[in-house]
Amino acid sequence: MSLSFSLFFFSSDGEGEERGKYDALLDLAVEADERGFEAVWTPERHFHRFGGLFPNPSVLGAALAARTRRIAIRAGSISLPFHHPIRVAEDWSIVDNLSGGRAGLSVTYGWHPKEYVFAPELYEIRREAMFERLAILKQLWRGEPVAFASPEGEQVIERFYPSPVQRELPIWITTARTRDTWRRAGEVGANVLTALYAIDKSELKDHIAVYREARRMNGHSTDGRVTVMLHTFLGDDLNKVRETVREPMIRYLASHTEMYDDAMVARELRVDPSRINDRHRRMVVSAAFERYWNESALFGTTETCVSMTDELQAMGVDEIACLLDFGVSEREMAESLAHIDQLRLHYADLASKERSGING
Repeated sequence: MSLSFSLFFFSSDGEGEERGKYDALLDLAVEADERGFEAVWTPERHFHRFGGLFPNPSVLGAALAARTRRIAIRAGSISLPFHHPIRVAEDWSIVDNLSGGRAGLSVTYGWHPKEYVFAPELYEIRREAMFERLAILKQLWRGEPVAFASPEGEQVIERFYPSPVQRELPIWITTARTRDTWRRAGEVGANVLTALYAIDKSELKDHIAVYREARRMNGHSTDGRVTVMLHTFLGDDLNKVRETVREPMIRYLASHTEMYDDAMVARELRVDPSRINDRHRRMVVSAAFERYWNESALFGTTETCVSMTDELQAMGVDEIACLLDFGVSEREMAESLAHIDQLRLHYADLASKERSGING
């Protein structure tokens, strides 16, 4: 089994810096395309500086399509309950056409109540709404007629425009802790996008087993694809890598905790919620950094990271989505990308030798 590598973007940023960040994203995507990376992922986020550069991945997907030639262009992830399935199909069909058939998307149902201003009536049933809209989206993409309510009663939409290049839209479902969502992803034949920020590797292994069993039980001919997003930075020297990533990563994690209320932080530290202050939040993110450094991120040299990627591959992971933009400089991201490519080439070489052995 080969192990693929892709890029993932999910920056936390201050106001007024967006233009340069988009340029950097596009430049890194072009380089990844030229080097032979699998895909580039951009998310959907709203109303917060954590991920605030990414309110609409289809818009960025169109820009990426115009700048690249081979690399897959994926949403990671669309909050599907916020959108009408026809709108999603139309937007991503444009990306599919612009890219010559390279579009793909992961869908999620989100978690933050504030974002559900788009669909407040769906918040309590958000997971089921996601699966229902996903089924409709897949029908539309295949060109199957679908009935929708209209002012004149039921209206059957027989096709939408522009027609997509790909007959089947590559679909992932984003999930981490919820084992039943892994199972449902397997049942419907979707791929899975996950991350180690919410689960450990033993849980990941168990979830993958549940997912693959669900695929087999529901007649799907392949094992599907499991993509794991990891914060990633590789360099020549392990100590220098730690020095480079520590403060940017802590700031990045701190901006993420801004979405947590004091009670959530208090539960993490087991202290009185009324006494939570900035020092407590710093304690949380400092501890979180150590966990990332030791077991939940791809930080180090090409040589030191092989053991983790080997372990993930042995569990059944097919793709590592490398999150680059967690606060290090654009120059450092570009330098890291060259080292990540060495890791990618290591697995590409192993896969080539394995194929040669089989064919021989």
